[in-house]
Amino acid sequence: MIFNFPISAAVSTTTLISVPMLVCFFALMIGVGISCRKHAKSVDSFVLGGRSVGPWLTAFAFGTSYFSAVIFVGYAGQFGWNFGLASTWIGLGNAFIGSLLAWSVLGRRTRAMTQHLGSKTMPDFFEKRYDSKNLKVIASFIVFVFLIPYTASLYNGLSSLFNNVFSIPYWAVVLIMAVLTGAYVIFGGYMATAVNDFIQGIIMLIGIVAVIAAVLASNGGFTEAVKSLTESEHAGPEYTSLFGPNPVFLFFVVALTSLGTWGLPQMVGKFYSIKDEGSIKKGTIISTIFAVIVAGGCYFLGGFGKLYYNEMAEGGFITSNGVMYDKVIPTMLSELPAVIVALIIVLVLAASMSTLSSLVLTSSSTLTLDVVKPVMTRKKSVGERKTVLIMRLFIVFFIAVSAVIAILKDTVWKDSVFIAQMMGVSWGALAGAFLAPFLYGLYWKKTTKAAVAASFIFGTGLEIVQLCISVGWFSVTDIPVLSFVFTNSLYSGVFAMVGGLIIVPIVSLLTKKTLPENIDEKFDCYNVKLVTDKKDSLG
Repeated sequence: MIFNFPISAAVSTTTLISVPMLVCFFALMIGVGISCRKHAKSVDSFVLGGRSVGPWLTAFAFGTSYFSAVIFVGYAGQFGWNFGLASTWIGLGNAFIGSLLAWSVLGRRTRAMTQHLGSKTMPDFFEKRYDSKNLKVIASFIVFVFLIPYTASLYNGLSSLFNNVFSIPYWAVVLIMAVLTGAYVIFGGYMATAVNDFIQGIIMLIGIVAVIAAVLASNGGFTEAVKSLTESEHAGPEYTSLFGPNPVFLFFVVALTSLGTWGLPQMVGKFYSIKDEGSIKKGTIISTIFAVIVAGGCYFLGGFGKLYYNEMAEGGFITSNGVMYDKVIPTMLSELPAVIVALIIVLVLAASMSTLSSLVLTSSSTLTLDVVKPVMTRKKSVGERKTVLIMRLFIVFFIAVSAVIAILKDTVWKDSVFIAQMMGVSWGALAGAFLAPFLYGLYWKKTTKAAVAASFIFGTGLEIVQLCISVGWFSVTDIPVLSFVFTNSLYSGVFAMVGGLIIVPIVSLLTKKTLPENIDEKFDCYNVKLVTDKKDSLG
């Protein structure tokens, strides 16, 4: 993902503006981490912020974990190029399905049941909800295997941007980002992550609005830009139509990127920590508005990508092998004023660091609480301080491993199809395995252990097959149905999630003997009588 900004005066101006902004940004992130140390002394406070995080912090933490630099540089460029302005539906789907509906369906029940069961992570929820340590171990293994490559993929766009503007080597940028993110997460835990996510979210909001305004202005305004796209020989009317040139593929993109958040542990974990009912209501609105602006804005911006077809061709980004989609957004931004470019640098940095912090905190807490601590407590009890220390060590471990993978992917494994595809299937595997068991676990008493295990196997199994097909180990082109399912990881990811939603109830009805005992007691948290104001409930 190389940003091709003009070299010489424009770059030097950009550097002069960017450096002070970055220094202030880095100092603020570390300062927040240090100031939040008092909120990171116990396991509950380090992982969940003491379950007392307000609506603004939770909503922004949810949104910034959702939308990384990948959406701004990669997805916006690719899908904007392929769908035109219809790609805006992806952002709106993210807002109304991935945020509004997710908060409405999962938020309250997740907060109530996880506190009632005393679970701090998603694998821990599976153990306590379904009375099965095996499910917890399997879920922890899935998180470990698929979150690391997902984490490694976050470095790509950011490092190339820094390399081009500041001539900093790839490995140095990866190291800087890893150290800075690790520092404030290790110091302040979830609370530092939430506060920094809020700051980073503000930067993302301002940055997206400014970039869209600048790009539209450079094309004569919105009306003129739409007219140019409609009349372009490389685009045409279908690229300004309601559903674009390929509605079916658009549907699958919307489904995976929107519904997938319902099963991702780093996303659902935000509901564990929210303070109260009022915070859930406010957080739902705030999160949705954030997603409309950030996700909707990114894809809307990408929809004008084909206006820059000639610039892409001149830059060598359109070849016989296809379009280099990662170059679409950078090409669009190459002629913008230096101050906008500087803002983009901080925007992409904020988007990357917010998602990275969420992923490493989720990974370290899961491995510590669900795997390491149970093993250690067989011999002697492990106190709060020691548990938090272990989590901090695993944060270092996860950040180091993901950084090493990112660097090796750019050097030693540069031509490795396996690593690239592994990153691509991570989202689908996690969402496919966890969405159905978690959702049904909150709502349906008759969900069984066997059904959860079946969903784990189906979701991860489907994506492992997708991985094998993508790297060319075998082919299913002769089988029409399978060829369609495994068109790419977007298609198979959607089938993994939808398949889980079908499999879990069917298997549950056939395996009633594996239904957890005292299931009514687990759902008692929903039956607690509360007294509230008339304005909140008619009674």
